[in-house]
Amino acid sequence: MAKKYVYLFSEGNATMRDLLGGKGANLAEMTKIGLPVPQGFTISTEACTQYYEDGRQINPEIQAQIMEYIGKMEEITGKKFGDSENPLLVSVRSGARASMPGMMDTILNLGLNDEVVEVISKKSGNPRWAWDCYRRFIQMFSDVVMEVGKKYFEKLIDEMKEKKGVQHDLDLTAEDLKELATQFKNEYKSQLGKDFPSDPKEQLFEAVKAVFRSWDNPRANIYRMDHDIPYSWGTAVNVQMMAFGNMGETSGTGVAFTRNPATGEKGLMGEFLMNAQGEDVVAGVRTPMPISQMAEVMPEVYEQFLNICKTLENHYRDMQDMEFTIEDKKLYMLQTRNGKRTAAAAIRIACDLIDEGMITEEEALMQIDAKSLDMLLHPQFDAAALKEADKNSVIGKGIAASPGAAAGKVVFTAEEAAEQGKKGEKVVLVRLETSPEDIEGMKYSQGILTVRGGQTSHAAVVARGMGTCCVSGCGEIKMDEANKCFTLAGKTYREGDSISLDGSTGKIYDGAIKTVPADPNSGYFGRIMKMADKYKKLGVRTNADTPADAKRAFELGAQGIGLCRTEHMFFEPDRIGAFREMICSDTVEEREVALAKIEPMQQADFEGLMEALQGQPVVIRYLDPPLHEFVPTEEADIANLAKTKGKTVAEIKQFITALHKLTQ
Repeated sequence: MAKKYVYLFSEGNATMRDLLGGKGANLAEMTKIGLPVPQGFTISTEACTQYYEDGRQINPEIQAQIMEYIGKMEEITGKKFGDSENPLLVSVRSGARASMPGMMDTILNLGLNDEVVEVISKKSGNPRWAWDCYRRFIQMFSDVVMEVGKKYFEKLIDEMKEKKGVQHDLDLTAEDLKELATQFKNEYKSQLGKDFPSDPKEQLFEAVKAVFRSWDNPRANIYRMDHDIPYSWGTAVNVQMMAFGNMGETSGTGVAFTRNPATGEKGLMGEFLMNAQGEDVVAGVRTPMPISQMAEVMPEVYEQFLNICKTLENHYRDMQDMEFTIEDKKLYMLQTRNGKRTAAAAIRIACDLIDEGMITEEEALMQIDAKSLDMLLHPQFDAAALKEADKNSVIGKGIAASPGAAAGKVVFTAEEAAEQGKKGEKVVLVRLETSPEDIEGMKYSQGILTVRGGQTSHAAVVARGMGTCCVSGCGEIKMDEANKCFTLAGKTYREGDSISLDGSTGKIYDGAIKTVPADPNSGYFGRIMKMADKYKKLGVRTNADTPADAKRAFELGAQGIGLCRTEHMFFEPDRIGAFREMICSDTVEEREVALAKIEPMQQADFEGLMEALQGQPVVIRYLDPPLHEFVPTEEADIANLAKTKGKTVAEIKQFITALHKLTQ
């Protein structure tokens, strides 16, 4: 019997995540519990692995299974793939086992060509929708599948809007979009030397290959390394009947969370756009409306959506991140997954779910990514400095997309952010909106500020996953990317100027505001830590070399000091001089004089360590300094040491050179 590589949504369930990927497994589970899901099938992660084993080709066996399941989709939908009279149009989307938002590729409206678009334009009575779908498909296929690049098509759109004297894509007419589709096809031929493919079967297989290929793209590789996702897992591909959110003012699309992913507060939070397709929301092309406004725009659909949200959270027993489309007042669920959240939100959600009787304490602890707790230990703005800044330095406000404090020098490209960040510089990345290609620069930024987008934009979702402060959708900013500057509150900020961001309030400040260490010992964090102590099987001791470090470690739950490196007690400027005297001594007597200065410092530190640990064990390593790391390198320090020892600068330099040679 041939190996099965393809599964209808009705054939899967949530337990098949390894095979169907997270998106495919959840689409299958939503189908199983009777939610409105556009039907389709999933090409398994094993097919992706096979694709790479076959030299990045889809072998005939897998191709045959894909076409067999296209036939099954035709039976379910009553439409026919490639038919001009009643065409089946599909989306092709990635779906790895672990959620990787924005890292891999999606193609919408697949199956369109010149003949099909004319037919659906006439049959639907909505030519603007038909040509909008077609120009989107040509653009996405060219960019994602053929790697032509977005910029060529964005330039054509901008030129068309300028020619027509309009500001938004929505203001373009059916004729404008038809002309754009022609221009897009011409650009495709100009870039690749061949015509845009009109055969839906060819379009499909090229799109599937593109999604498999995106598993190995640079941004996905960086994301996987940061989140410990094995390369060997591969991605599944979901082929799904299109639901159209761009059919007019009775259609729309959106993203929502059952709880606030930044704070953990219970209550629906999200955004939607009318007359739009999914990428419009997350790409920040237009600033969306809050999900609560749907109650006014489409009250019946909103009520249905609220019930589905409750069903999904109760079913998965965790906060859900959902994508949906409304096609002519009919609601479709395109995705659900356990939502990405900040560390602060994670511990609050876990505690609330315990209190609501949905999960046990042990389950709550397993819901929290231990690595993410580090985010709660990052600095916050000093209260006094922030109070002063609130009076005098606020220059704007955006959407509070990812909490925390950030202060740094403005940079305008992800490449510059990465370059500066690797040098230890604190930078704030300012963009119209980030894209998946910006992942490395975002990683090295203290904070991210965008002109467009909301709480579900790429910048917001990725920043929250990284624990990075983000303020999005500050439309007051006048951006001049070409000249690397922006204007806000009447002041022009250039690369290297300092600003500060408060990701909890959305405020933007002129200059760098002082930060202080976070205090994570109270509230939900303290509760979770006590819970962890209750169920733990392994104790933790800290590395601490000073009483201050030991006190902090004890406050955070350390059960003693596993290693105190005594040489680290002498890095401070008021101590290192005596240490250098000891290293550079010529006689035993000189060394004893230097040690007499060191001894009371060390004794006081040892006493401080014991007091801080309050009876917990302390392991001390005897003095074992890498001597060449303690000798001075700055001219002023060398001169001071020479004066103290009664030697010349040349003699001290000669000694230091000899010491370095001995340690090589």
